[in-house]
Amino acid sequence: MSKTIIKLENVYYSYEKKLVLENINLTIKEGMFVGLVGPNGGGKTTLIKIILGLLKPQRGNVYLLDKPIDSFKDWNRIGYVSQKANTFNKGFPATVFEVVSMGLTAKVGYFRFFNKRHKERVLEAIRQVDLESYAYENIGNLSGGQQQRVFIARALVSDPQLLILDEPTVGIDYQNVKRFYDLLYKLNKEKNITMLLVTHDTGAVTKYATEIACINQKLHFHGEACVYQSLSQEKLSKIYGHPVQIVVHDHD
Repeated sequence: MSKTIIKLENVYYSYEKKLVLENINLTIKEGMFVGLVGPNGGGKTTLIKIILGLLKPQRGNVYLLDKPIDSFKDWNRIGYVSQKANTFNKGFPATVFEVVSMGLTAKVGYFRFFNKRHKERVLEAIRQVDLESYAYENIGNLSGGQQQRVFIARALVSDPQLLILDEPTVGIDYQNVKRFYDLLYKLNKEKNITMLLVTHDTGAVTKYATEIACINQKLHFHGEACVYQSLSQEKLSKIYGHPVQIVVHDHD
């Protein structure tokens, strides 16, 4: 039986008097690749912040790896990649190796030297994202897509069970988006890393994800990607609050 990675029970969240999340019940099992979709302002970012422990719901319960989030301590088991490619400071004076090694800080501790095993783990994470030849290159010299792979390597270096990605393809050129999704798919299938991907690219996510969770204040849909893909345009437009349809494409 698959382990439960994330479980939300009757979660509510409001900003002052504005209800953002209403009665959210969501379970994500080990090995799933879940695409989190929905309109702008629908509550996706708020939900991610709750899962990461950055916000506390006014009502409801949150569990990570079968533990209540208030007592959860194994944060190194959860990797997070945000929208970096379009905002990263190109002049930041650090190599790919140095940026990825930051992901081991929680394990190794501040002001402690890395041993040989730590350095090998950093290089292995860099190899996992196919950037071995750039290990000692300044990260500012890399393309947006390559930089995002560096941030994935930083998240992978601590051997996470869950990888959360918030709009990771923002700022990545069109040609590199497919390669980026292929990498996530590979990590999910070969490393059994559970994925939670926040995206507006519904066409791509229905191709790569195993499940879709669609949120617009409420959880309007949670099920297999193929079922979400088959929803009528009328149903999708009602969920999103404006006309919308899924266009499946290959990014080729």
